[in-house]
Amino acid sequence: MALDKNAKIYVAGHHGLVGSAIWNNLLQRGYANLVGRSHKELDLTDQVAVKKFFDEEQPEAVVLAAAFVGGIMANMLYRADFIMMNMKIQCNVISEAYAHGVKKLLFLGSTCIYPKNAPQPMKEDCLLTSPLEYTNEEYAIAKIAGLKMCESYNLQYGTNYIAVMPTNLYGPNDNFHLENSHVMPAMMRKVYLAKLIHDGAWDKIAIDLNKRPVEGITGEGLTNTNLTNLSNNSCNSCNSCSEEKSDSCSSQDNPCHPSDPCSSKREEVLRVLAKYGIYDNRVVLWGTGKPLREFLWSEDMADASVHVLLNVNFSDIIGIEKYSSVHFGASTDGAVDRNHSAGRGGYIPSLGEIRNCHINVGTGKELTIRELSELVVKAVGFEGTVEFDASKPDGTMRKLIDVSKLHSLGWTHKVEIEQGVQKLFEWYKESLEA
Repeated sequence: MALDKNAKIYVAGHHGLVGSAIWNNLLQRGYANLVGRSHKELDLTDQVAVKKFFDEEQPEAVVLAAAFVGGIMANMLYRADFIMMNMKIQCNVISEAYAHGVKKLLFLGSTCIYPKNAPQPMKEDCLLTSPLEYTNEEYAIAKIAGLKMCESYNLQYGTNYIAVMPTNLYGPNDNFHLENSHVMPAMMRKVYLAKLIHDGAWDKIAIDLNKRPVEGITGEGLTNTNLTNLSNNSCNSCNSCSEEKSDSCSSQDNPCHPSDPCSSKREEVLRVLAKYGIYDNRVVLWGTGKPLREFLWSEDMADASVHVLLNVNFSDIIGIEKYSSVHFGASTDGAVDRNHSAGRGGYIPSLGEIRNCHINVGTGKELTIRELSELVVKAVGFEGTVEFDASKPDGTMRKLIDVSKLHSLGWTHKVEIEQGVQKLFEWYKESLEA
């Protein structure tokens, strides 16, 4: 089903990493009738608000890129939030899309849907074949439910909803907040801050913390001075002071002066950053560094998503043109009532089992977390040390997806990891100046 260039397309999550890239990709392709709402403008977990939005906007196509996301720590700690918030978002958007006659829906999931010990590379068919990784089980279950909703609506109601499962994503508008970011942006910011600490670049640390506070700590009060060795707060480290702590050294030009209002603020910042493994010229990362991961540049993901939205139908994926009783005249105007079957469309049992209709999106290439850290160190220009704390969890040891289905549908990635890491750091630095 082709979408007219004037078709109204709702991109849920259009300010996020993938959603913003999809929005820009659509614009570049000439699709200008786009609709987006920030979380403040529209809470997708609010069923009444979502219905009101669809009543007013009546989009022809929907890209569901909004999600409640976070890293290993957040997934482990806030398990109920991850399953409930994502289920609410998905149920509200998908059900209202159907109720309002949306012609095409693209649902974005995650490759964490696959079993912890799935055969590598992971094909779509390995879904639900064995237990999930425990650390992000709730998020994975929510995403599995989302793709199954798309699949089930298609088979019962004859809709054209497609689910894509991207690998680990990174790129412009990534989340660099240390409390809940994913592995690459978190690692990059940690390395960058460790370098700034060693360089004594308090002005740049202040800018970084003002842009993205850590546990509520901003950079306010850090820019009066520029310290060359932050790990030593004694007066002996200050070139401007003599051994006798001359009275001519004021708090304005001496970072070690006992009356310096910045020193306690710096100590507070250093204490908070240390909780995240950030020290003077040293970074400590979780795990052993041995897990293998695949990464996809977000703008590549956006291009793949829009390619699927515009060029791929559910029938193309399963190889069956008429896959619902609706295609043979069954009506869909009846009430959902377990005691009555009239007007509820229906799956066609004679077609057999139709499952795993989602599409993996990735590069089909992998590297270890340690190798990733080496690329980040190179991009940042960091000359310190990166250590790994093996007492902390690694998560899944290997997670590489099979992208042969995606390739068969006419799309392959463009940005390789070495180039992407450098591009991400350049974007991050630019974001601090914005």
